Amino acid sequence: MLLKRLTEAAGLPGMEDEVRNLIKEEVKDLVDDMRTDALGNLITYKKGKVDGPVVMLAAHMDEIGLMITHINKNGLLRFKPLGGIDPRVLVSKKVLIGPKKVPGVIGSKPIHLQNNDERKHAIPLDKLYIDIGAKNKEEAEKLVKIGDGAVFDTKFAEVGEGCVKGKAFDDRVGCSILIELLKRKYDVSIYAVFTVQEEVGLRGASVVAYDLDPDLALVFEGTTASDVPDMSEHQYSTSLGEGPAISLMDRSVIADRRIVQGLVETARENGLKYQFRRTNFGGTDAGRIHLTKEGIPSAVISVPCRYIHSPVSLMNLNDYNTLIELVDKYLHKIAKGGFYR
Repeated sequence: MLLKRLTEAAGLPGMEDEVRNLIKEEVKDLVDDMRTDALGNLITYKKGKVDGPVVMLAAHMDEIGLMITHINKNGLLRFKPLGGIDPRVLVSKKVLIGPKKVPGVIGSKPIHLQNNDERKHAIPLDKLYIDIGAKNKEEAEKLVKIGDGAVFDTKFAEVGEGCVKGKAFDDRVGCSILIELLKRKYDVSIYAVFTVQEEVGLRGASVVAYDLDPDLALVFEGTTASDVPDMSEHQYSTSLGEGPAISLMDRSVIADRRIVQGLVETARENGLKYQFRRTNFGGTDAGRIHLTKEGIPSAVISVPCRYIHSPVSLMNLNDYNTLIELVDKYLHKIAKGGFYR
């Protein structure tokens, strides 16, 4: 399964090579042109049949994770976060380090040795370490080096009815959707872009948007689902099983109303489920894309995912498949004059 292979690949910010190579192999026969820019964005192009608006579809390849910054004399590894990670979810988690995917476990002072105050708070990142079973620094240096990345060692699997769990749904789910759309034919010309370094500042998107300068952009994401106990319904960001989530705004962008309306109309015309993302925290590549040059009309549509930015997330496959169908039909709508810049 494509989504399984994408989520289990390692692709930290600035280290997206494994994911990019996997995607290249998947799309090489589906597009008219493909290149990688200086920052590492993978840019593909599929020429349309009509002289209409040029559409940029984007999803980021990178995931949250850790970077090794120091090797102690006792062989334990110190690290810094890459992207937003809650320290509370790290202790005892399995990780894979560097290109050799050396296995390790995130450790800390044992709870029975912690004082009362320490037990009341999340263990800070500078008190955590990664144990790879090395006896000393020299032995550890044979396996890993400073600057290596560490990703969570999480296997993709089906759970419950119609749901899957795995790591890096933010945003391998978007990459998978983008690949599935490239398998289809459209009359409009499409740039399908797999961006880098979104998790550390939306960096790849700003470069590629300046390069391509499309007529409009649609960003695919895996977004927070907060439909869990101890949350009031009005605090839900999105809910699993209620369809893809269309963003009205977040901290980085106010979505273009024409694109939002077009997506909503398309969903209603075709009897497809959808929901609005009901919180405005976080940011996406659209935050940089829409500010490029004279401005690029941009919007975001996402698959709701529980426990995002953690070692394992959960999503509903119906939401995923509905997003593909909705965007597919919206692209056909654009070709018939459904958007004017």
